[in-house]
Amino acid sequence: MARNSVDGGQIIYLVDQKVIKDLRFPTLRFDNNAQGKFMLSIIFGQSKYYIDALSENIRRGIRLKLSKGIWPQWAPIGYLNDRKTRTIILDAGKAPFIKKVFELYSKRSYSLAEIRERVNALGMTGRKDKPLSVSDYQYMLSNPLYYGVFRYKGEMYEGTHEPIITKKLFDKCQEVMLQRGKPKKETNKFILRGWMRCGECGRMITAELQKGHVYYRCTKRLTNCNQKYVREEELAAQIKSFIQKVSLCDDWTKKILEQLEKDKNGSVQSSLPQQQNLETKVKEIDTKISKLIDVYLAESLTLEEYQAKKEAFINEKRKLQDDLRDFAAGANNWFEPAREFVTSLNSAHCAVEEGNLESQKEFLEKIGSNFILKERRLNFSTEASFRPLFEAAPYPCWRRGRDSNPGTLADYVFSKHARSTTTRPLQILLSLN
Repeated sequence: MARNSVDGGQIIYLVDQKVIKDLRFPTLRFDNNAQGKFMLSIIFGQSKYYIDALSENIRRGIRLKLSKGIWPQWAPIGYLNDRKTRTIILDAGKAPFIKKVFELYSKRSYSLAEIRERVNALGMTGRKDKPLSVSDYQYMLSNPLYYGVFRYKGEMYEGTHEPIITKKLFDKCQEVMLQRGKPKKETNKFILRGWMRCGECGRMITAELQKGHVYYRCTKRLTNCNQKYVREEELAAQIKSFIQKVSLCDDWTKKILEQLEKDKNGSVQSSLPQQQNLETKVKEIDTKISKLIDVYLAESLTLEEYQAKKEAFINEKRKLQDDLRDFAAGANNWFEPAREFVTSLNSAHCAVEEGNLESQKEFLEKIGSNFILKERRLNFSTEASFRPLFEAAPYPCWRRGRDSNPGTLADYVFSKHARSTTTRPLQILLSLN
């Protein structure tokens, strides 16, 4: 009858005012007199104590779960609540769909509506087996719980649950979401719009349709830029030329992949120092988080500053743990990107033969970045795209030898001590700028 002290007092007051004539309970006798009202107020006080104590116990349990890295609420899609351990575990049926959603969105080729249509058609459902909406997928893509951490009441915590995706894939999806927002209706008409910057003033390159032809130009926003228009056909010819220069034949692709496989098998011992270095960095971050808590308790930081700094430390630690897990599993994190890089060079001719500007643009995004348009010429950076790949490779130096037929793509013969057999394609790419 009384959910709080206000309810209890109101009931006693209504009894005094003769609005309530009598009260009857299965286990309690109430007499409408001074003694009966006194006992009623004691019982209402006990019920208030029970509710307050229950609330404190629940909050104490939540704090204990948070300190152990356990998600304290209902499990999100892709996880299940384990009643025995009071934790969340992977939903074997839906976790692969969650990973697929992140992979599709990171490719920049699908909108949220298209992802919803494709994944729901595969059998993806939410609670009570209802199909997911576009907003459900948007929330899913912005939920850090899927890479192993979670935010509760504004503060970031390290989760002990098994992650579905990596921190790297999550960050890539956040980039796509930030840059694209809502899909633009004119994307199919102006394929290269918003893809390049002006080499003179740094403004974005826009596009417009004139007499049946698409022209790209600098927006010249608040500047006096002297760059001229360039037709889409001219840019398409330049892109095609770039792709043809880095195309790799089947024979050399096979040789390079074989050499990469040998390098992978021989790099287990050489990766041990890097693994130890990662373990040391993880311990250093743990120490920093511990010191950060002490500083916050000493009231040297505000709550907002503490939460922001803690979140940065936890995200950095998660990245290091992802790399450490790759090393511990024996999967050298340089091998797959290197193999994918070589394979993409081998498939470059497909993008040219198709004559599809959209696919050619996607190929250039794989091998380059920072696309600049200046004096009607397209330029882009490649070194930054591949430096992480080659820094992660197991050998510290590159060696090369001369081929009997110089001047072809097979200019270099890679010895057994070569760091990476993708050296030649990389040099070709760097020479484009």
